[in-house]
Amino acid sequence: MDQRAASGSADLLIGEGRLLSAHPLRAAVLGELHARPFVPAQTPRRFLHAGFLLDAAAAQKDRAAIAELCASRGLPTPAPGAKHHSVSFGGANLRWESHAEFCTYTWDMPCPEIVPGALPFQPPAATLASPFGEVPQPGPLLVAVDLHLVTDTAEDFLLDKVFDRASLARSDVGDGQGEIATDFMADPSGFVRILVRDRGLGAEAAGALVQRLLEVETYRTLALLGLPEAQRLSPVISRIESRLADAAKEMTLTEGLAANNELLDELVALASEIEAGATASLFRFGASRAYMEIVRLRLNAIREVAVPGFPTWQQFLDRRMAPAMRTCFAVEDRQEKIAGKLANAADLLRTRVDVELEQQNRDLLSAMNERTRLQLRLQRTVEGLSVAAISYYVVSLIHHVFQGIHESGIDARLTGLHLDVGLLTALSVPVAVLGVWSVVRRIRSAHGDED
Repeated sequence: MDQRAASGSADLLIGEGRLLSAHPLRAAVLGELHARPFVPAQTPRRFLHAGFLLDAAAAQKDRAAIAELCASRGLPTPAPGAKHHSVSFGGANLRWESHAEFCTYTWDMPCPEIVPGALPFQPPAATLASPFGEVPQPGPLLVAVDLHLVTDTAEDFLLDKVFDRASLARSDVGDGQGEIATDFMADPSGFVRILVRDRGLGAEAAGALVQRLLEVETYRTLALLGLPEAQRLSPVISRIESRLADAAKEMTLTEGLAANNELLDELVALASEIEAGATASLFRFGASRAYMEIVRLRLNAIREVAVPGFPTWQQFLDRRMAPAMRTCFAVEDRQEKIAGKLANAADLLRTRVDVELEQQNRDLLSAMNERTRLQLRLQRTVEGLSVAAISYYVVSLIHHVFQGIHESGIDARLTGLHLDVGLLTALSVPVAVLGVWSVVRRIRSAHGDED
């Protein structure tokens, strides 16, 4: 990367010392195109490449470790926020790259030409891997590649002694300027071997090819991380699918609010379980899809041509890797569909519960209305009895008044006539009843107005 890209400046100089202020992300956007440039490779070379899974905390420790390694040897340290860094020491080149969920270390070292009759990948990778001990292991190892870039000769390098013939994939690349071969299997040291035969690639093309091949192996391994997650979730999804089918049948038979509520609670629990699994696997399946696409793009870029009798890398991965990817995507699709079906079933059952609740409320209101009517009738009956009772007491008082006046003789002295107490009492009865009824009615009307 040249000084302009390294500076990170994205302001625009328009002459006379004037600058146009750049967007805060302009430098990052421009730099992304140059984040991982190809490094020329002179044949013959040996590349040991390792990839480690990281979380956020481990990524920070890894960045600090590579910076400490460079500083201890008096070498430039990674720039703040840099996604890659290259240094040379001990006769080898170290390239460090930081990615979203992993980091890679690639040791690029010279090696002698292969003498006639000798095998590639000698000495074994285990004897060359000591530089990896210079930095603490940043996380779990996922990718380990031993790539040997050699000058092509007329000899076949006895590939059957280096690779498993049943899994060997070979192809010509770069318009016949090179050949690549691998069996995608770990050797006794744990490295996946890749042989690149240079037939006139040139340093630039060889460097680009090497980087693409290392990326193919890295990303195809990362893509397959989705398969264990899919295998873990598949029995759970099958169980939920089976229970949902049973619940759908029960919905046609259950009656009563209690039974429907119990079934609704179970559907909600199943929906929660499937959503938890989908959320947990969302990143993994999305990452597998993205990594698989990167593998496809890298293989397209190297323009493979089949070697007679052997599958190309693309053909081999399509046959061996594509089923695993389809399993991941099928599980992801099942999660989405079963979540939708659970939501539909829960909505239907919730509607039934709401209807039953409304019917219960309607019945309750009807019962309350009936009780209110009975109370009103009872109240009117009590009011009638109250009018009779009060009228009785009023008439009794009137009778006592007339009786007292008659016995005292006041009526004779005042009028010269004797009062007929029984007649007067009888005449007061309708007057008293009407008066009391009138008063009770006014009181009831007054209460009604207040309400």
